[in-house]
Amino acid sequence: MIFSHILFDLDGTLTDPKIGITKSVQYALAKFGIVEDNLDRLEPFIGPPLAHSFQEFYGFSEADAWQAVQYYREYFADKGIFENELYSGIPELLSMLIQRQAVLIVATSKPLVFAEKILKHFQLEHFFHAVVGSGLDGTLSDKSEIIKHILEKENLETAGTVMIGDRKHDIIGAHNNGISSIGVLYGYGSAAEMEAIGPTYCIHTVQELYEAFASEGEAAGSL
Repeated sequence: MIFSHILFDLDGTLTDPKIGITKSVQYALAKFGIVEDNLDRLEPFIGPPLAHSFQEFYGFSEADAWQAVQYYREYFADKGIFENELYSGIPELLSMLIQRQAVLIVATSKPLVFAEKILKHFQLEHFFHAVVGSGLDGTLSDKSEIIKHILEKENLETAGTVMIGDRKHDIIGAHNNGISSIGVLYGYGSAAEMEAIGPTYCIHTVQELYEAFASEGEAAGSL
């Protein structure tokens, strides 16, 4: 194993949270009189910090964006958190990595309190050495800051650490901290998004990710 420490994004990388997140956004927008019946149009909210997305996609002021996040959490904390599915093959991938003595850490912009509940719900918490997420007050929500925090707290060597995620924010965070990155295309980032930001490696499926780590010969040449 070339990478001794592997950082995983949560939404769109370990789990498919589309229904829960988009319904929570839909609920928040309705509080502002904005009706959006097509949940597919709300997919860009999956991954980035929510307050930024409300400002970017709907032109909310900073104050309104923060209020929208509070409305979002009204739905998400009760229902949306469990309107979520585990990507097929994830437990097997994590188990294999642990057997190879890799140290696994969740690095997510989602509030830590929600991330921990989701991992427990899917019985994944025992795979991870640490879970790092944002505060409910919005602190530590930028992926670059999250990765920096992990590197400093765990005293990690950049050469032995990799960030795995499905959105450009994961890859940018890796770039900004001098670590390798793996962009996965089974989540919510497009191939064009990944190509534009340039991850160290690009993977199409969970199975492909598993094979890249599991195959000793191929791993030496690729991951």
